[in-house]
Amino acid sequence: MSHAPAAFGKPLVQIVSNPASGGHSLRRLEQLRDAYVRNGYDAIFSESSPVTPFELATGVARVCIAGGDGTVRHVLENPEMRTSGVAVDIYPAGTINLIAREWGVPSDPDSFVQQAADRPARCLFPVGLNDTCFLACASIGPDARAVAGLSVALKRRIGRLAYVVAMLNVMANWQRPSVQLVVDGRRIDCEAVFVAKGRFYAGPWSFAPEARLESPELHIVALRRARRRDMAIFWLAMMIGKVDRLKNVEFAKGRELSIASDISQPIQADGDIAACTPAFLAVRDDPLFL
Repeated sequence: MSHAPAAFGKPLVQIVSNPASGGHSLRRLEQLRDAYVRNGYDAIFSESSPVTPFELATGVARVCIAGGDGTVRHVLENPEMRTSGVAVDIYPAGTINLIAREWGVPSDPDSFVQQAADRPARCLFPVGLNDTCFLACASIGPDARAVAGLSVALKRRIGRLAYVVAMLNVMANWQRPSVQLVVDGRRIDCEAVFVAKGRFYAGPWSFAPEARLESPELHIVALRRARRRDMAIFWLAMMIGKVDRLKNVEFAKGRELSIASDISQPIQADGDIAACTPAFLAVRDDPLFL
């Protein structure tokens, strides 16, 4: 869904979505457009996906990213977004939007637009990951292998439940390749690793409750063993906020992280497979202000 801009007398907002994502709703996008119009804007729609890269329209005053974390990442990777000076709003849509959750963004379109117009800019530090970046979280291990095996068509039909199906396939074909981490010069040997840039992971849960999007620091949680029962215990501990009590876990903080593995492994970043091992992660020195 894409429309070229016309000559508008009001400030123009470009509403960006990924029509192939889970939770995509044309009706909700139209409600969001109507909310902007009621607040003095004109609006156009455009798309952003791995197949259709985001392009900033001419004359835009604001960009509203209406999608999940993957869509947010794809849009903000566009070099124009660092130099254009346009305001950026992040509306919670798609499968999961951890950034909007951490910032307490309302899902009601009118409340969202009114808050976006009144709030100050927020600071967000991206994390470089090989030749790409991520914003909220990354991981290597069973959950990343589930994302790698995810059916896009199934995700479009049933949303985040598609991850459950993919994880069942991972459970049936369990692997435990070793991973070697170096965090600001400190080595950690493990079988699974979770990296937090923001507070939340996979929804309302957190394995690093002190992590913040506006802080230039990575919070790393490494599982020394990643057997089925180890992962089940870890996920349960994350849901009840007790990860810090696990004996199988090693914690670290830093701005840089090198990752190697016995075999090439997929790296999940903001809900998508963004790279494979070996990898180098580093918090970027120049934050985004959204």
